Amino acid sequence: MLKNLKKNYFLIISTFLVLYFFFNLMSGERGLVSYLEKKDILMDLKIKEANLLSKIENLDFKNSLLSDNLDLDYVEILIRERFLFGKKNEKIYIIKNNEN
Repeated sequence: MLKNLKKNYFLIISTFLVLYFFFNLMSGERGLVSYLEKKDILMDLKIKEANLLSKIENLDFKNSLLSDNLDLDYVEILIRERFLFGKKNEKIYIIKNNEN
């Protein structure tokens, strides 16, 4: 038995090395499964980044309406929304835009 092991020593060691590298390739920290998980996380983060950038642009636009050239219509909209302010005997009309 010991003689057979010595004879096939190279085959046994190479088999264990191949198995070791195969398992690390698939499931290690830098393996294929980990790569796919990190790829999904990256896509989620890119979507979140795009949403946050659009919110920042929206806030910058609203800020510019209040700081550079004061837009009185926008200020009136803010006052009406925040303080529920309306004029006496005012009638509110809701206009629905139908593009069909």
